[in-house]
Amino acid sequence: MARSIWNGTIAFGLMTVPVKLHTATESKTVHFHEVHLDDGARIEHRRFCSKEDKEVPYKQVVKGYEVADDEYVVLDKEEVAAAAGDGAHRIDVEHFVDAADIDPVFFDKTYWLGAGDDGGGPYRLLHDALEKTGRAGIGRFTFHDREYLTAVRARDGVLVLHTLRFADELVPASDIDIAAPSRGPGDREVKMAAQLIDTLHEKFKADKYEDEYRAAVLDVVKRKAKGEEIVVADEPESDDAPDLMATLKASLDGAKKGRR
Repeated sequence: MARSIWNGTIAFGLMTVPVKLHTATESKTVHFHEVHLDDGARIEHRRFCSKEDKEVPYKQVVKGYEVADDEYVVLDKEEVAAAAGDGAHRIDVEHFVDAADIDPVFFDKTYWLGAGDDGGGPYRLLHDALEKTGRAGIGRFTFHDREYLTAVRARDGVLVLHTLRFADELVPASDIDIAAPSRGPGDREVKMAAQLIDTLHEKFKADKYEDEYRAAVLDVVKRKAKGEEIVVADEPESDDAPDLMATLKASLDGAKKGRR
């Protein structure tokens, strides 16, 4: 069993619930290394002092906050941790909201919360109460040298913690230069698009979907390792002025045939 990455308590009112934080997700992204084109050797990135123009050992590298041009305030790990105060090992729940009211745009990362030492009773009480009410506890905690807004809810018999983005971290749609359509769709087009959506509707099942692009990249790597030449296909030409009704009708007919 994987070890917890953070131990602390959930605090709300006068209640405290000992918990242990566990990673709930893992990246499956295909990672590439930088290599020298001429001889295939791995590229190294080294730490150089910009003033002395020489390599610096890792143990001499510290964190500094720039307060003026080329002027830094250096903080060690203990000093950075001190900023969290007594909240370093506590998730302070400020209030509870309907879990369904949290817009998915605010979700960042997900973690499992297990019961801490001697915390089985309070843990189960909080879990069952959240599950019965459909609520999520909104609070904050300090983790990896920054404060996170969090939502704690019940899922699959355990507590789950989501880190949330703060409102000022979202870029408003009004700030984006999005071109408006030259004309709005007609009633027939909207009705047919709704029919297409209904035809393709089904219950969401996460395990139905796989990363097809990742599999394709790994297949290309495997084939090239065997000496196969990789041919890049030309991008198809796009239709700048598609016939919406014809496209919708063809899509709807295809979806109906697929259902059958």
